[in-house]
Amino acid sequence: MTMPACSKKFGGRLPSEGEKAAANQLRRILAAHAADGAKLKVLDEGKNPLEITLSPGLSSLLMDLLRHVGHGDAVTLVPVGKMLTTQQAADILNISRPYLVSLIEKREIPHEMTGRHRRIKAEDLFAYKEKRDAKRSEALAALAASDAEHL
Repeated sequence: MTMPACSKKFGGRLPSEGEKAAANQLRRILAAHAADGAKLKVLDEGKNPLEITLSPGLSSLLMDLLRHVGHGDAVTLVPVGKMLTTQQAADILNISRPYLVSLIEKREIPHEMTGRHRRIKAEDLFAYKEKRDAKRSEALAALAASDAEHL
């Protein structure tokens, strides 16, 4: 049985209360220093202090990850260049595999064939997801505006 990507466990399990608290604490610290180039001080294997400067992009990514862990959410990282099976892609989009296959056949999501199997580049899947989410947001905004006119 395949577990949806959105419900994969953190390190084999969901984050504990202590891990959630630590993630929230670290996120607050990074947020307080992100504007001026956050510097992270850690101890290496020999317990010697080591300073790491986080770029704004890396800091933002780390804060997003910590926000999810802090809320107790499960997190799955997918490299952009990774090739996904149709089941993995369907799980990420939270749709059924047959519906995903219908989107592929309608050429809404590009794919490649590996033998008899369809494979989808993660970057193509995320591009489709962004486009789908933007359409949903526009439709919701239009619905809200239409509803406001009737009040």
